Amino acid sequence: MTVMGVSKFERFFRAAAGLDVDKNDLKRYGDFVDAKLYDLLVVGQASAKANGRDTVEPWDLPITKGLQESIHRFRRLDEEVELKPILERLAAHPPLDRTPTQETEERYPEIIGGLSVALSETFKIVYPDVKNPQTSHWDGVTAVFDRLL
Repeated sequence: MTVMGVSKFERFFRAAAGLDVDKNDLKRYGDFVDAKLYDLLVVGQASAKANGRDTVEPWDLPITKGLQESIHRFRRLDEEVELKPILERLAAHPPLDRTPTQETEERYPEIIGGLSVALSETFKIVYPDVKNPQTSHWDGVTAVFDRLL
């Protein structure tokens, strides 16, 4: 990620939850985003298959009410931070049995943005006094997401 990307990433987490993250956190963040987008796509693929379709449509993805609200908060934050272009590059996924439609793929950056808002807010809920998350904090917060998404 470019220096500009790192500074936007840092600014995003400060704006979203008052967290001070650094470029060392980018790997953990990238791993989180990859894993959760893949999890959503796997469930979406199962939904498409159950409905007899060869493509994954946006409504196949299990976007919960909470994630939808985080996506809305991301849209408001993104006007200030302009992170969406960087998230578009993070929105790659491995091949699936069912192909996501273009409309589905176009939603990835905002879904990742919503996951990012939810992630940052979860740090503050689980570890209210943490300003600079460490490995143990990342492990705890991602474990929560692994159980819920």
